[in-house]
Amino acid sequence: MCLAIPGKVVSLDVSNPDFTMASVDFGGVKKNICVQWIEVEEGDYILAHAGVAICKVDTEEALITIQTFADIAEALEAEQAQLSNEIR
Repeated sequence: MCLAIPGKVVSLDVSNPDFTMASVDFGGVKKNICVQWIEVEEGDYILAHAGVAICKVDTEEALITIQTFADIAEALEAEQAQLSNEIR
């Protein structure tokens, strides 16, 4: 199972007419993503799978999703810390 996390388009590379690529920031990790089949601009949020953009995401929805994943990660870290303290 894959989780698609929204990424922000940082820059576009249109130097190759066959494949428009974008540098996309996924929470601090930048990846080169093919955006040939969807219309995007710098600052847009997208979902990608296997290096290919699959859809553009509304900015508000993307930010809510990113915050939700951050909240889940924080809760899991707190739970892990609590379990570690109980083991000691």
